[in-house]
Amino acid sequence: MLHAPGDVRLEQRDDPTIIEPTDAIIRLPATCICGSDLWPYRGIEAVEEPAPIGHEYVGIVEAVGDAVSTIKPGQFVIGSFFASDNTCEICRSGYQSSCIHRELMGAIGTQAELARVPLADGTLVATPDVPSDDLIPSFLAASDVLGTGWFGAVAAEVAPGKSVAVVGDGAVGLLAVLAAKHLGAERIIAMSRHESRQKLALEFGATEIIEERGDEGAARIKELTDGLGAHSVVEAVGTRESMMQAVHATRPGGHIGYVGVTHGDLPGNELFFSHSHLHGGPAPVRRFLPQLIDLIWNREIDPGRVFDLTLPLAEVAEGYRAMDERRAIKTLLCP
Repeated sequence: MLHAPGDVRLEQRDDPTIIEPTDAIIRLPATCICGSDLWPYRGIEAVEEPAPIGHEYVGIVEAVGDAVSTIKPGQFVIGSFFASDNTCEICRSGYQSSCIHRELMGAIGTQAELARVPLADGTLVATPDVPSDDLIPSFLAASDVLGTGWFGAVAAEVAPGKSVAVVGDGAVGLLAVLAAKHLGAERIIAMSRHESRQKLALEFGATEIIEERGDEGAARIKELTDGLGAHSVVEAVGTRESMMQAVHATRPGGHIGYVGVTHGDLPGNELFFSHSHLHGGPAPVRRFLPQLIDLIWNREIDPGRVFDLTLPLAEVAEGYRAMDERRAIKTLLCP
């Protein structure tokens, strides 16, 4: 429960129950802290009263409502941060995070032992069988940061032969590097100042690392791309500065995939004259889950490596401090 900025507590609450016939109850073998959870933790987003927190989840189905037909107790499932029916016209077009019936999982809170998942048939995707323990971190990553990094790369039109720059070296940015590699990018430039993150970016497929930020960072990308800028840029931070760095690093006619929620106003004249394609928003993770599950199940990718700190759920407050202080890329919590 997040009580106030900097104040996260583990509390005992009643077990979740089926409320709607489309619900499922899952037991989480692991949960985690997202970089976006740090916005309210830092007080950048308002915290008006104690509230559940957490929106990334995997688990074993314990119970389903009477209307659930495709998800069954005993299955291992992965969902995403928006519950969706996966049948409305918006879902069918691939934007399940804007489903007309969507429900925000963060309001339910999945940094927990048990969670209620609305719209279970549309939201949850089962693995072929219950996975071995070593795959659980990667499936947990698929529920948000992998799917979000993947959407950032897809939105930036990453493709074979293209140059790609990734702004942000958190879990989403690092997994955007992994996605860009899988999508065939010829050149992947990761922007990072942290040695451990630089190392992981290179292992995920980055071809170059640059440490400069802001206008200097954008200028370095242009130096590396014959003065033109990258074909594709993924913005994975969510500040005005990071977004403008992405805009200035993109060549005219290039594509920016932005998956950070921009905090701060953006200058319309610079966006207008950049001649960039902007595409982003809350990632429709559900669109990618079947593909990502297959890649993880067959051990073709290992996104769970972004978890560099594992703690018991009882030490959730330390997990937040470690990420806030950048001592950890991403914290795995074990109930």
